[in-house]
Amino acid sequence: MNLNKLVEDVLRGEPPSREQALELLRLPDEETLQLVDAAWRVRRAIFGKKVKVNVLLNAKSGYCPEDCGYCSQSRHAQSFIERYPMMDAETILKKAREAYAAGAHRFCIVTAMRGPTWRDIERVAEATRRIKAELPIEVCACMGLLDDPAKAQVLKEAGVDAYNHNLNTSADRYGEITTTHTYADRVRTVKIIKQAGISICSGVIVGMSETDEDIIELAYALRELGADSIPVNFLIPIPGTPLGDGGTTEKLTPWHCLRVLSVFRLINPRAELRASAGREIHLRTLQPLAMLIANSLFLGDYLTEKGQAAEADWRMLEDLGLEPVWEAATLQNQR
Repeated sequence: MNLNKLVEDVLRGEPPSREQALELLRLPDEETLQLVDAAWRVRRAIFGKKVKVNVLLNAKSGYCPEDCGYCSQSRHAQSFIERYPMMDAETILKKAREAYAAGAHRFCIVTAMRGPTWRDIERVAEATRRIKAELPIEVCACMGLLDDPAKAQVLKEAGVDAYNHNLNTSADRYGEITTTHTYADRVRTVKIIKQAGISICSGVIVGMSETDEDIIELAYALRELGADSIPVNFLIPIPGTPLGDGGTTEKLTPWHCLRVLSVFRLINPRAELRASAGREIHLRTLQPLAMLIANSLFLGDYLTEKGQAAEADWRMLEDLGLEPVWEAATLQNQR
């Protein structure tokens, strides 16, 4: 495959075909660096050397009624995690101040639940209004399934910039990972978010026995849904969860992870592509190469698992010559 022509086509708005993407995902390790370079050229042409820094807040931990096989916060999991009810608006504001001081461009408020009640919506809306009145930072909410467009509208009016709701895995495999809701439920929520005028943050978890074809279908599904930001997570096997033994992650070699990120970049060239959970574990010493493909990362810890030390991330970005800056104008994905 002529990667120079592929880069030119992508920058003209023509993504690789499914067949081409599958070929790229199956490249041998010794040819993967050329693919990383192609993804880097696309990333650099659109975003330059800029990197968006995101910080997560686990604002409500545990007790989720859903049975997602990867999640330690599920009521069905036997994981040893801290569990607590939703934080009040003052505590969320305090955490936002800490995130901003740490260098975050976006503050992500995450609550473990099937979906928010009106009381939950009002709590996050209040916190968002207070954050926006004080800090120049984007706010992303992640509160599960939305069953009412009016709830999304309240979040929008409060100043919520983005709403995260991942597809996680393909439609064909979804029932093997979760049985308490469907892939269609997740797509419906993403569409409600879009209709409200909130930026779509939706991504995947790789390493749950998906096929190469599943990965390609997910990348195209997110393009078709118009995802503005796409977090690519690499499964962290958490003891006490159905996927906790790590048996599904054998394929997650550093080179495979780089190919996955590259394919997502080429299919979604203008998305904020985030190297997310598990990057430290599965990319290992090749992790810096991921930031030539992705243009976004989570700083610090994840929801219930430790991330890489913030100092190490800042050093990595500095060594790569990347710039942790972001403008509001880049929030909406212009396709």
